[in-house]
Amino acid sequence: MPSRQKLIFALVVLLIAAVTGLGALWLTRGPGGPISLGEALVGGPFTLTDQNGKRVTDQDFRGKYMLIFFGYTYCPDVCPGELQVMSAALDELGPKGEKIQPIFITIDPARDTPEALKVYVSNFHPRMVGLTGSEADIAEVAKAYRVYYAKAKGAENTPDYLMDHSTILYLMGPDGKFVKHFTYNTDVKALVEGLRNAIQ
Repeated sequence: MPSRQKLIFALVVLLIAAVTGLGALWLTRGPGGPISLGEALVGGPFTLTDQNGKRVTDQDFRGKYMLIFFGYTYCPDVCPGELQVMSAALDELGPKGEKIQPIFITIDPARDTPEALKVYVSNFHPRMVGLTGSEADIAEVAKAYRVYYAKAKGAENTPDYLMDHSTILYLMGPDGKFVKHFTYNTDVKALVEGLRNAIQ
């Protein structure tokens, strides 16, 4: 390879390396230092109705961490299982668990009225808040949290329909910003450890 071509090739390689390095730095550091890549992508303001019929917003939970799960009261297995894990983890955290507000947001507002939610969440942690709203309210908060949900195929027109939905557990900070998430089947021990490490 002629020396001129070698020089051009070397400059191109250096340019690619520099751009890649700057891109990685921009993704992992913000004005305040290291951040989560998902910080700007998950969460946002919402206005919903709790199990007591009171309209609440995300601002009502400022100052506390929010541990949020999206599901529905007719869910046969995944939702109750996840809420039981949440409840057990909060109990095991002791005083540190008091910093966390457990929240269950329905993706089936047609059936999950405040009255239905009140009965349902009473089966789990005593501080569990159940939230519902109009179809538009739920669609908006689900979009903000990147939650997928839809009626299961083949059962759309039956009263006992099931719902397909994502099963991520979201931890939001006292400022309302995304902290981390936990995937489905995270057990109590792993959830306690993850929360303990994340809570300041």
